[in-house]
Amino acid sequence: MADLALDARSRAGNKFKDGLNCAEAIVHTFNEILKNPLNHEGLKMATGFGGGLGHAGCMCGALTGSTMILGLFKGRVDPGQSREPSYDLAHQFHDRFVNEFGGTCCRGLNLHEFDSPEHLRRCLKLTGGTAKLLMEFIQEKKLLDDGVSWPA
Repeated sequence: MADLALDARSRAGNKFKDGLNCAEAIVHTFNEILKNPLNHEGLKMATGFGGGLGHAGCMCGALTGSTMILGLFKGRVDPGQSREPSYDLAHQFHDRFVNEFGGTCCRGLNLHEFDSPEHLRRCLKLTGGTAKLLMEFIQEKKLLDDGVSWPA
């Protein structure tokens, strides 16, 4: 299953290189893995999370995109449902992200001028690394069916 984590890293990195922002790259990559549960309208919701919430430099878009994906597994659609399963996954992944990258704030994770070559290289590493981390987390938590494979 380590192959899926490396594939997730590669795919998210390639999507970032192709012009998607960090949050979009994570959401689009995992949407493919999960056999496209999100339509185009759903995918568009990730756009504003790039640049730490629209260039605000706050919460890393790769982390917020990952939280959106975790919501596909344990999110709720009715206020009568418990929010705790989703909160638990989000909190656990948040802590894993912090342990891996040292923080959650976009401007703290990447000190380079926005959209400079150095900035883009750092974001590429963060995006790919987050996709790998997310896939490992999903596998560890046994959220995927055993038969999951990449679409053709």
